[in-house]
Amino acid sequence: QVQLVESGGGLVQPGGSLRLSCAASGNIASIWATGWYRQAPGKQRELVAVIRSGGSTNYADSVKGRFTISRDNAKNTVYLQMDSLKPEDTAVYYCNAMSLTNSYWGQGTQVTVSS
Repeated sequence: QVQLVESGGGLVQPGGSLRLSCAASGNIASIWATGWYRQAPGKQRELVAVIRSGGSTNYADSVKGRFTISRDNAKNTVYLQMDSLKPEDTAVYYCNAMSLTNSYWGQGTQVTVSS
């Protein structure tokens, strides 16, 4: 089993920045990819960014050049640095970790971009 705890959400003005954290515990060695997803009211959950065990990353087109996913293996934590935030980035952001047989989710953290 893997447990994920997100933090770092909040209210920010357009153009501002936030950094989300996803701390993992449990069977960390089984994880081959960790991603950030988001879900806005009335919309489907969508992938924002993913980082694989080898270090490769992918981003949704809507966040390329503004968001950066990274990890600190010593802290078992994956980060999502979000810059130049827009109102359309408002959503609940979820951390997801995948092993060969399971997919784990955190509880989510609210990000609101508003003036």
